[in-house]
Amino acid sequence: MEKKQIGIIGAGISGLIACKYVLSKGFDPIVFEARSVVGGVWIKTIETTKLQTPRSLYQFSDFPWPSTVTEDFPTQHQVFDYIQSYAQHFDLLKHIRFNTKVVGIEYEQGLSDKDLEGKWKVVVVEENNTLNNSTEVHQVDFVILCVGRFSDVPNIPEFPPNKGPEAFHGKVIHSMDYAAMDYESAANFVKGKQVTVVGFSKSALDIAMECAEANGKIKSMYSFIRTEQWNVPDYLPWGVPLAYLYRNRFSELLALKPGEGFLLSLLATMLSPLRWGFSKYVESHINKKHQLARYGMVPKHSFVQQISSCLITTVPEKFYDKVEEGSIILKKSQSFSFCEEGISVDGETTSTTTPLKTDVVILATGFRGDKKLKDIFVSRVFQDYIAGSPNETLPLYREIIHPQIPLLAVIGFSESLSNLYTAEMRCRWLAELLDGTFKLPTIKQMENDRMEWDRYMKRYSGVYYRRSCIGALHIWYNDQLCKDMGWNPKRKKGFFAELFEPYGPLDYVSPSTTN
Repeated sequence: MEKKQIGIIGAGISGLIACKYVLSKGFDPIVFEARSVVGGVWIKTIETTKLQTPRSLYQFSDFPWPSTVTEDFPTQHQVFDYIQSYAQHFDLLKHIRFNTKVVGIEYEQGLSDKDLEGKWKVVVVEENNTLNNSTEVHQVDFVILCVGRFSDVPNIPEFPPNKGPEAFHGKVIHSMDYAAMDYESAANFVKGKQVTVVGFSKSALDIAMECAEANGKIKSMYSFIRTEQWNVPDYLPWGVPLAYLYRNRFSELLALKPGEGFLLSLLATMLSPLRWGFSKYVESHINKKHQLARYGMVPKHSFVQQISSCLITTVPEKFYDKVEEGSIILKKSQSFSFCEEGISVDGETTSTTTPLKTDVVILATGFRGDKKLKDIFVSRVFQDYIAGSPNETLPLYREIIHPQIPLLAVIGFSESLSNLYTAEMRCRWLAELLDGTFKLPTIKQMENDRMEWDRYMKRYSGVYYRRSCIGALHIWYNDQLCKDMGWNPKRKKGFFAELFEPYGPLDYVSPSTTN
């Protein structure tokens, strides 16, 4: 019998793991990768960027980090080498079509009018084929989209007429353009210039540090912040590992989870003050460590809202030392616009005041992963399906399957506290689904499940609600996947270990446990 061919789009972490697990079930994967190497966002990042998830959480369950990597937060180059080694160890490279960009996918209904007998057409362009830019069409039985959400399509803020970058006489780039430079080129680009970095995420913080290192107090750089964040200095609030507060079963008992029974809901309600206490405990540590009150940087939202929204970011070492010495100047405002000499800060600049003079503006304002995901479909109907309502979670059952798009899965778009760990669990679930281990519920059941999840997200994320994040219910989420696959969701040995020990990738090495 001919093997079913699985088309995998993207050879980042999710694409590699998907390839490995569909191979293990006897399928024939073909991976389309626009670039010449594997690694996704880790192929080229800001030079000084380090992993912001602890190494013990960011690892493949069956491929440990090499003994030479001892840091809790490995460098960009160490992460990239680790991913390369994984692909080589499991002999995945031979299944990858490099320099092959997917420009569209289109579903073709089967003759029997049953979804399960349809196929997908994957239209690709050879990136190195500069002569005629010809396209190829591949037909596959199932598509796995591993396109990610933090690359390729920059999110550029909108500005009123004549108040955008066109009004500015300096240089405006996105963090994606900055990351594309090597370390020396980036340093030369900002050297001796007045730089403003817009944003307060991981990329914004790393770029701000590099600019401060390049210029010091001679040319202080501006860090333009819209919203204060509980960016963590480490994962040890007051000496207690954060995992014991947010990554064990006891911590998840404190949350009202989708679809749980009356007794567990009552228990979560009764224990909600403890959840509030955990949040305040972590906030007090961050505030003390970074002296946030001193700089007017204490967030108005709670830490639990931030972690529930997958907005946790680590602060580069000595970032606030640079603020203290004046190399980095924090500037807060909900919005800004451009003028000839620089930027006008809303609420500050009037006709009688001077705008913030700057030479270079770097927009560390994120990416439009939703647009990238939507635009890959040829069908306008499927585009609308995958986009869903902007006021609800991305319409994916288990954050993987769209109920109304046949023979297709999305891996690596929805975030968690450890994206590699989560991607592996999702790929294992998907491989079991493709192998017939279990079947999907009805479309109505899947949509109801997603709506319950949406209500949970809005309850705990508040105004920082994001459409694709499993936040602080990592174990509960994995439990759902385990139950679908017929695995024992309880992975620890003993009652107290099961309740209080943190969970991680190594707890899911095998389908079952000896518990």
